[in-house]
Amino acid sequence: MYLSHMVDNTIKKFKAHIANFITLCNLSFGGAAIMATLNEHFSFAVLFIFIAALLDRYDGKVARKLNQQSELGKQLDSMSDIISFGVAPALLMYEYALSYAGAAGMIVTILYITCGALRLARFNVSDTNGYFVGLPITAAGTILTLSYFAGPYVAAGFYVPLVLILSVMMISTFTLKKV
Repeated sequence: MYLSHMVDNTIKKFKAHIANFITLCNLSFGGAAIMATLNEHFSFAVLFIFIAALLDRYDGKVARKLNQQSELGKQLDSMSDIISFGVAPALLMYEYALSYAGAAGMIVTILYITCGALRLARFNVSDTNGYFVGLPITAAGTILTLSYFAGPYVAAGFYVPLVLILSVMMISTFTLKKV
């Protein structure tokens, strides 16, 4: 009887942490993307951000499936997202293309990170009722990261307006239905 109770408690504790573990893996890949960028391994940074996006897609689904949604998980997800889809893509594109724009490149990079943080904070304190308000940072970060592949075909000046547009879209008030 005692052994059965102990096993049940262990399984419950394990289930409670699966989604948070996936979220921490998202964060870890975002951190790895930053380190890859700092070492000028841009292709690895892109790969790590895409893996983080895949993990971000499933952490919430796993939490809902296991009925393990929590305020801690919501906050942890946002903190992971600012690293994986805010700082990592912004730093990647700054090092890859925006640094050539001088002060303008630095300003839009900081603006992107700031707008991403504001977007996440607003999401955490609002009731969304099945809709996103503004472009989710995961989408913005993925689009920004995808733009890396346009690098050989566009002028460096392409990235300043792109980052500005993504920044404004994150803090705008248009709504998108959650999928």
